[in-house]
Amino acid sequence: MKYTIKHTNIPVFDLEKSIKFYEEALGMKVARRNEPEHGSFKIVYLEVENSSHQLELTWYRDKKDPWNKGDIYEDLHVCFMADDYEASYKKHKEMGIICYENTTMGIYFIADPDGYWMEITRDRTKTQ
Repeated sequence: MKYTIKHTNIPVFDLEKSIKFYEEALGMKVARRNEPEHGSFKIVYLEVENSSHQLELTWYRDKKDPWNKGDIYEDLHVCFMADDYEASYKKHKEMGIICYENTTMGIYFIADPDGYWMEITRDRTKTQ
């Protein structure tokens, strides 16, 4: 039996703000939406080109306060591999969204509008 990763879900407080963040910061595009008529929730799937893995953003109408992610939220993250790490770093630095860097490992993290950390790494298959 074989498995593939389909998506990673994160709940978001402001859906449109989050969509805009992922579009601008990581070049993601909306792949599909699930917005039932009752309107109690909305789910938006985002993806990047050449990847089957999607990011699922879930918004709940009755959620009145930002999510409490607890003490471990910084360990929970999605990792994006940048084909041009230096350009990616420059863009995110200019956006003011870098929240942690580890230059020894060649990674950094950006924080989305809900405070979720997204890891950005180099393509380690390319010659450094």
